[in-house]
Amino acid sequence: MSDLNRREDQCCPDCGCSTRREFLKTTAGSFAAITAASSGLLGAGGTLGRAGAAQTASAATSETLVQQLYGSLSEGQRKLVCFPFDDPLRSKVDNNWHIIKQPIGQLFSKDQRALIREIFLDMHSEEYAQRVMGQVEHDNAEEKLGGFDGCAVALFGEPGEAGKSKFEFVFTGRHVTRRCDGNSVEGEAFGGPIFYGHAAQGFNEKADHPGNIYWYQAKRANELFQALDGKQRKIALRDDPRTEQGTKTVALQGRNATLTGIPLSELTADQKQLAREVMADVLAPFRKTDAAKAMKLVEAGGLDNLHMTFYSVMDIGNDGVWDLWQIEGQSMVWYFRGAPHVHTWVHIRDPQAV
Repeated sequence: MSDLNRREDQCCPDCGCSTRREFLKTTAGSFAAITAASSGLLGAGGTLGRAGAAQTASAATSETLVQQLYGSLSEGQRKLVCFPFDDPLRSKVDNNWHIIKQPIGQLFSKDQRALIREIFLDMHSEEYAQRVMGQVEHDNAEEKLGGFDGCAVALFGEPGEAGKSKFEFVFTGRHVTRRCDGNSVEGEAFGGPIFYGHAAQGFNEKADHPGNIYWYQAKRANELFQALDGKQRKIALRDDPRTEQGTKTVALQGRNATLTGIPLSELTADQKQLAREVMADVLAPFRKTDAAKAMKLVEAGGLDNLHMTFYSVMDIGNDGVWDLWQIEGQSMVWYFRGAPHVHTWVHIRDPQAV
């Protein structure tokens, strides 16, 4: 069975058995209920008050699971995995890197690895979680890194009660940098810059990128290009894409930005609506709370202030379906390179913080 099609477990959904994911969520709910009781959140008669109910409802989030992971660490593990919240390593991003030397499979117990897997899954939408997991398993196995367990994690700060302590969980590997911070990093979508990519069928993909879980994003972006008229296309199409240089790739230009491509202010109302729909579709792999926050920050900067650029270079198959494109503003970068396989760099901030 290929890594792309492998299920997290083999439990039949109609057989009445619980998956590990359900077990962990149930455990998380019980943990939250116990915490609520010990914190005085239970109302008269032992029922949950409004605050307690809210805490329990959100118990199965990645943030809660990060808290559980942190509490399970031994002293030796903490020395390797834990860093101060303000450590500059927290904000690093790259296309293929390990935030610490020790991979998940070597450093963590079976139960801890299961928690890390759940944290990662819950950072993604129900529709895409297993597909993203398959991509991480596949791409990190292809490089003989050990699949998901060959990736690495680090914890910054101290996970605790929401709003009272800053923390961030960072997951890295080939074609993956993800963050979970419980909104600790003020004004940042996704807790900071992220990276995603996929090499579905080898390093050099075909023009239609068979099996690539992210290629649909380029197809949607190209629909917007096709909706432009001739004059607009000349402005939007260039041949000078950005250079990929780790964290520098997603450096934000701020108020003095010199942006390329076509300003979205030059689009018609219908074209602007399509641009919004494309951005929403591009955000589909991520959990709703993160996608909503990202879109809110994009809108705060003003849709009309964004520029969209397509690049004529590295056009696989010379088919005019542009493999490289980006959306950029003063406080955001979303750069997609689909050749020879997909690399995507993302950084979205509150425009007031740039």
